[in-house]
Amino acid sequence: MPRIVSLIASATEIVHALGFGEDLVGRSHECDYPPSVTRLPAVSRPSFPTAGASRAIDLAVKERLAKALSIYEVDPELLRELKPDVVITQTQCEVCAVTPEDVERAVCQLTERPAKIVALEPNRLGDVWDDIRRVASALGAPERGEVLVTSLTRRALDVASHAAVLEPKPTVADIEWVDPLMTAGNWMPELVEMAGGVNLFGEAGKHSPWLKWEDVVDRDPDVLIVSPCGFGIARTLEELPLLTAKPEWPRLRAVREGRVYVVDGNAYFHRPGPRLVESLEILAEILHPERFTFGHAGSGWVSRSA
Repeated sequence: MPRIVSLIASATEIVHALGFGEDLVGRSHECDYPPSVTRLPAVSRPSFPTAGASRAIDLAVKERLAKALSIYEVDPELLRELKPDVVITQTQCEVCAVTPEDVERAVCQLTERPAKIVALEPNRLGDVWDDIRRVASALGAPERGEVLVTSLTRRALDVASHAAVLEPKPTVADIEWVDPLMTAGNWMPELVEMAGGVNLFGEAGKHSPWLKWEDVVDRDPDVLIVSPCGFGIARTLEELPLLTAKPEWPRLRAVREGRVYVVDGNAYFHRPGPRLVESLEILAEILHPERFTFGHAGSGWVSRSA
């Protein structure tokens, strides 16, 4: 069986969902699901402190990128010791994971054992399904990829078909970063629409864009979802005062009507893997609580007014 190193959290989840979890020998520093993967050695690390506030993290990332420096570093010595046959990374986002260039530099030192590099590139929901197939093929089990994609798409379409007939469809602003403000792009606008909402900002298939607070105030969404990339619920609640302190906050329709929600963006919305279906379920619960109850409340999302 192949020896696998995953350098992106979503790929680790894909590997497990395909039934190759026991073949993982290494992971990235961000891989934490399923919980059993935390026992594996981490072959990457961030090249800057990640415990600061949103603004500090954003400035650190921009400084590294401006100098053409990697956001994350790979440990070539550990990679050599692990002797992987397959190394999985991504090209979608420089901030989300180790890039193929980082991996290639490290793998070049694996002179005794060449490894196959699988670079994922999820921009839309369909790309995520294609990436699952790509991983399955690289691991010599394309049929497992088809079975998994069929199961995930069936679940997603079941939610979408029930949500499609529901009215009214609330307008939604999904905040992917708090300071500076960013809204969600890529697959998230698709998920919002599938869950029975009207996405106000961000475009399907395109990177998440920066957002002006004035635009949020002007569009005055029915529902405001706060899901910073890489942050869990507790961390996001710590950052929320950056929004609630704004003078226009109390006047927003979503605030007045108690429809502000904090989501575990680290575990769900921003991991382009199998749990995007759970992300869709979370959105459906939030947007149409009278119709959908999947049991994610309290763990996947919380109401700001609760």
